[in-house]
Amino acid sequence: MFLSLPTLTVLIPLISLAGLFYSASVEENFPHGCTSTSSLCFYSLLLPITIPVYVFFHLWTWMGIKLFRHN
Repeated sequence: MFLSLPTLTVLIPLISLAGLFYSASVEENFPHGCTSTSSLCFYSLLLPITIPVYVFFHLWTWMGIKLFRHN
């Protein structure tokens, strides 16, 4: 069962947002307690940042390959 890219594009931010709201409601020191890598809060803040950065560098690499091939 593989999910399509548009489904994953919507599903991953929604899951991350749900984890962020869960962490905000459960953790008593929410913004300052997100430094431990064993907490769910850390990953719910890390995931929304990681995906756009990955997409940017993936497209940057693809564009570099396209420009190199046409020169």
